[in-house]
Amino acid sequence: MTTAQAEASTLTEPKTTTTVTGSVALLEGLIAEGTDTIFGYPGGAIMPIYDALYDYKEKLSHILVRHEQGGIHAGQGYARSSGKVGVVFATSGPGATNLVTGLADAQIDSTPLVCITGQVFAHLLGTDAFQETDVINITTPVTKWNYQVTDATEIPAVLAKAFYIARSGRPGPVLIDITKNAQLQLFEYEGYVPCEHIRSYRPKPIIRKEYIEQAAALINTAKKPFILFGQGVLLGEAEKEFKAFVEKSGIPAAWTILGAGAIPTDHPLNVGMLGMHGNYGPNVQTNACDVLIAIGMRFDDRVTGRLDKYAKQAKVIHLDIDPAEIDKNVKADVPVWGDCKETLPLLTALVEEKTYPEWLAEFRAFDKEEHDTVIQKELNPGTGEMTMGEVVNKLNELTHGNAIIVTDVGQHQMVACRYAKFNNTRSNVTSGGLGTMGFGLPAAIGAKFGAQDKTVVAIIGDGGFQMTLQELGTIMQTGIDVKIMILNNRFLGMVRQWQQLFHEKRYSFVDITSPDFVKLAESYYIAGKKISEREELISALEEMLNHKGSYLLEVMVAKEHNVFPMVPQGSSVSEIRLK
Repeated sequence: MTTAQAEASTLTEPKTTTTVTGSVALLEGLIAEGTDTIFGYPGGAIMPIYDALYDYKEKLSHILVRHEQGGIHAGQGYARSSGKVGVVFATSGPGATNLVTGLADAQIDSTPLVCITGQVFAHLLGTDAFQETDVINITTPVTKWNYQVTDATEIPAVLAKAFYIARSGRPGPVLIDITKNAQLQLFEYEGYVPCEHIRSYRPKPIIRKEYIEQAAALINTAKKPFILFGQGVLLGEAEKEFKAFVEKSGIPAAWTILGAGAIPTDHPLNVGMLGMHGNYGPNVQTNACDVLIAIGMRFDDRVTGRLDKYAKQAKVIHLDIDPAEIDKNVKADVPVWGDCKETLPLLTALVEEKTYPEWLAEFRAFDKEEHDTVIQKELNPGTGEMTMGEVVNKLNELTHGNAIIVTDVGQHQMVACRYAKFNNTRSNVTSGGLGTMGFGLPAAIGAKFGAQDKTVVAIIGDGGFQMTLQELGTIMQTGIDVKIMILNNRFLGMVRQWQQLFHEKRYSFVDITSPDFVKLAESYYIAGKKISEREELISALEEMLNHKGSYLLEVMVAKEHNVFPMVPQGSSVSEIRLK
């Protein structure tokens, strides 16, 4: 038989098919996509999928959370620490609507998720059936793509498309709503084919080399260039390429909170954190540089302050995979579209090898002023109540900057981002754009499942912890090892800080009473300890880190302590306050 005859014979052979339910096809597709962990909560409308899951216990690990919002935040933490797509199951009605906050969080922070929701039978759609909600229209604004399946034959192709969209280009959350009849329906399954292309969807824009050349020319003639980098470096897995660019160009680089870890905190050209509670030098120098190079960041308002006073003296180069972000907030003189893993090497090849000792010395002068005015007092107060900063600093000394730090939202978040050391990529997991209180505990659970060889420390405020503390039940049932550190200042601290500084200390409903967190943890069979004295801190942290299994450490910190520096809302970044 000739080669041509063999090929023709192969083409005419019928495909192997098996008769399966839509639920089984879904699970087979998840396995084909490399899924190993699912976070979910069963219910009536998704029961056929859970029934099928009973036979897949050896291939798919299902983590039973205590609330669907906890499930999706756990999926986010898993995705952020592992670099894989997080997978979440929920039932219809309230199960689906409980995902909305997490979807919005994942959308703005570009976290790849595939969420599967059950739905009522197709013939009941639109009848206000029990636990029916229009999940497609509800989630359209907070997903990268969503789709409702009413026929089982669609499931393999729709799932493949969902994974492709979730992880490609600028990642994001995708939701598939599957009616109960489609879950139960038998059909001839021909196997799973991953999606590699969708007509009209271009995840990576075409790289225009003329813009690379223009960017290099601007950089090579700059006297005071400055790099701002964000999560796009991490999402593009471009850490090596970024480091090579920074080191060859010799340009000082500052990070957004989601960009932390793209290069180590202690790298000599890493000059600190941008934004409202960022470091003094990076904020002030934004309005002093002559060329501003933004890489994988979106010029969020917490980074820019007043746009009409932001970097007006600088030529702006903006590298981003999402063309919609370029010129959205800050006008770019040179737009560099594309995946930074691909664009950065092209740019590095054209930039001249340089150093900027005098320019870098200006940053160091600001560092010294910030250290003397803020940092020294925060990290080494000596007397009085403990500060959040000194707790985080002592944690650094014990973990050597190698732990995954998961934070909730509030003062403790800003302190942790400022003072924690991030020596490894994907080691800072926090809610950036949406600022979701309650994110920390479930996200830490997911982060540990995504990186089981890493120490995971959740740093949470007393307010945020009480929003999702039911997920202690998930820790209890799974036995996962998460270290939980509650920094308790007996206030909703960030709101209180603003009320003190801008509302004449009119503390309106920010004084929060908490339960006995240690006893609460013990009721879930989780060891714990509460401390309030500085002399206890090191030994308590060591006990937490060395304990086999999860551990809750409550640290009582100063009640009315503010996070500085701070750019007041409506001010320029160069108007940042040290006190």
